[in-house]
Amino acid sequence: MAIRPIVSFPDARLKVVAAPVTAFDAELARLAGDLLDTMRAAPGIGITAPHVGVLLRVSVLELTRGEPPRTYVNPAIVWASDERMRHAEGSVSMPGATEEVERHARVRVRYQDLAGGFFEEEAEGLLAVCHQHEIDQLDGVFWLQRLSKLKRDRVIRRYEKARRAAGV
Repeated sequence: MAIRPIVSFPDARLKVVAAPVTAFDAELARLAGDLLDTMRAAPGIGITAPHVGVLLRVSVLELTRGEPPRTYVNPAIVWASDERMRHAEGSVSMPGATEEVERHARVRVRYQDLAGGFFEEEAEGLLAVCHQHEIDQLDGVFWLQRLSKLKRDRVIRRYEKARRAAGV
């Protein structure tokens, strides 16, 4: 497997809706492995194929080291609770920038595995937040778009200032 370059904010590819995966083959398995390696190196707890410039509906989550990472192909939220929660979010495409985002507290996600099999998963708490965050990214919705304009502008200013200070 390999660590791939991460697409950095504000790259336009982060606003593109990813295409459904139709080929469940060795190339898809290789992509999933590369996503895991790239996410761990970033470091992060979730990543999508668009984060590495591949516009396919694939996400990888590893909320806790030691637990098996999970790959979700063509994930979609099929149910969301009315109950909401707030959680700090960020992105591997915008390292160091975080802000609280309000999301559904529980969701049900339909997805495929690397072999093309169909599954559903109920999630709550951090896992529910991560599913919503990564599926948003697959839908071309960067996490900043979930913030008010005031908060979004503040996060972008802090991020740009940190990048300038780092000489990036």
